[in-house]
Amino acid sequence: MTTRISTRPCPPRQSDLLRQGGVHPVLARIYAARGLFDVRELSCELAALVPPSGLKHIDAAAVFLADAIGAGKKMTIVADYDCDGATACATALRGLRAMGAQVDYIVPDRVVHGYGLTPEIVELTAREKSPDIIITVDNGIASVDGVVAANALGIEVVVTDHHLPGDLLPPARVIVNPNQPECGFPSKHLAGVGVVFYVLLALRAELRRRGVFDAQTQPKLDNLLDLVALGTVADVVKLDANNRILVAQGIKRMRAGRMHAGVAALFRVAGREARSASPFDLGFAVGPRLNAAGRLQDMALGIECLTTDDEGRAWAIAQQLNEINLKRREIEAEMQDTALLHLDDFQPSDSSTIAVFDEGWHQGVIGIVASRLKEKFFRPTITFAPGGPGLIKGSGRSIPGFHIRDALDLVSKRVPGLIDKFGGHAMAAGLTMKVECLAPFQEAFEAVGRAWLTQAQLERVVETDGPLEDEFYTTAFIELMDGQVWGQGFAPPVFCDDFRVLSQRILKEKHLKLVLERNGRRYDAIWFGHTDSLGERARVAFRLDANEYNGVTKVQLLVEHAEPA
Repeated sequence: MTTRISTRPCPPRQSDLLRQGGVHPVLARIYAARGLFDVRELSCELAALVPPSGLKHIDAAAVFLADAIGAGKKMTIVADYDCDGATACATALRGLRAMGAQVDYIVPDRVVHGYGLTPEIVELTAREKSPDIIITVDNGIASVDGVVAANALGIEVVVTDHHLPGDLLPPARVIVNPNQPECGFPSKHLAGVGVVFYVLLALRAELRRRGVFDAQTQPKLDNLLDLVALGTVADVVKLDANNRILVAQGIKRMRAGRMHAGVAALFRVAGREARSASPFDLGFAVGPRLNAAGRLQDMALGIECLTTDDEGRAWAIAQQLNEINLKRREIEAEMQDTALLHLDDFQPSDSSTIAVFDEGWHQGVIGIVASRLKEKFFRPTITFAPGGPGLIKGSGRSIPGFHIRDALDLVSKRVPGLIDKFGGHAMAAGLTMKVECLAPFQEAFEAVGRAWLTQAQLERVVETDGPLEDEFYTTAFIELMDGQVWGQGFAPPVFCDDFRVLSQRILKEKHLKLVLERNGRRYDAIWFGHTDSLGERARVAFRLDANEYNGVTKVQLLVEHAEPA
């Protein structure tokens, strides 16, 4: 597994224009290297959001829902069992109730019902909730059979989703999804919770037009933005200009202490400070604790955490979610050990993909294990667990340049009948098949990998923003960077330079603690999870971090990768 450091090309003209527009010189260079050329794209004000009208069928959805509210119809939300699904469900519940809807929800159990609006879930919903209308959030675009089953029972379906559609769209009453054919919405990267938020904005505008509210009396939807930000970051969608506004606004509310009780409780149980909330906290501290419920138990617990306004109840649930997450970590560690045993004789140089199955694995955790293996070997990876009698369920994670949903599509076209069902995105996908199909699947998947991936794409590249001028190794510059929204598709700055290695020692048997020198200045640095020593000169890719110790804050370098200079 080779890793190399590269520097992102930065168009100097664009970076100069940003600088002339008042952007900090280093940030101007960083933004230009990420394809952001217009100062207006830096606006994080709500007024800069792309208007809802660009989403195909959103006006039809608003009219349909406004009529349903007026007629007192019963609605049930069918959610997905991950963090995006839970925040989308809570957002829909809170928003629709604020607009006078009679609305309840149901969450599939990933082991019993599988993913999406299945006929089984429709039957359960009809039996337990007897709704007039089902609204899907963060799922439904592939649920052709489920929508047919609902229609047969006289239940109308509104699909809100962001996943990629298959060849056939479900016969729903309305579909709102920026990725459906002929949808001209400029941001294709809205998360499920973002789509729901947009539907609520359109519905509120429709109710205003009907005179139900005016600008003064209408429900405030911006108080849902903490949930929108959490789901958007946790679902690892690309943070384009539109998503950055949603996330920045949500984080602003968290930092000001204006968030829902459940979000505040999750921050507290994770030991993170909401007043300095960052996308990193949402993705790595708050999100996983919410996700754990859907992985090991029932996401209804997570949704209750996000829908209760009782702080005591929210804290009690957050503690339960924390316990479940600890259990999830244990299971994951065991599964990972088993996976590495399976891959004992795996030679990355001979393979361009990984597909691995174990009888004892838990389907709620295979996605995380796939993620870890992909990180370790830098290959598109699918991990499989038992998925009911004679079936296995797989969860896949990919590397840049390999669209894993399209790869599964190609496998299923080349070998018809091999995969029972599949769906997902470019970087993550899921599938179900018969256990005896595993070996032919591994072969067909590897064939696609070989055809699509070049040797260069199978090298891990640490992309950097080049050197950082001496005067910016400061806590003030770190604060400036922390004020921006970084994340998927808008990577946080990583700098790169040559240093003299003055000293190095191993910390807690697993980290490398360094003192580096450049231009006569010394910097403390740490390389987590790495113990091989460096030579006396090294080329280092690093992030800046403000490290507080005994009341003194100093700049330290977090090493991403280093190689001999």
